[in-house]
Amino acid sequence: MPRFYFDVRDGPRFFADDEGRELDSLDAAEREAVTEAAQIGRDRLAKGDARAVTVEVRNEHGQWVLTVTVSVELHRVEPEPPRA
Repeated sequence: MPRFYFDVRDGPRFFADDEGRELDSLDAAEREAVTEAAQIGRDRLAKGDARAVTVEVRNEHGQWVLTVTVSVELHRVEPEPPRA
């Protein structure tokens, strides 16, 4: 079974996955990366700690095979519209 590594970029920080996970296929790795990015995004982005979280997936040969990014884009209207 192939092994995939899920490195995480959380704002300016980078966390390398040295253990990896055995999964059936690249499709399974993609689902895992999407789930992981969404979970980190839910926790970190909601607190305002980061604007984007990226999970970079490598195969057992260390080759980059896919990237998943979750981000928040905020647009505030300035000045605020008058209250009705």
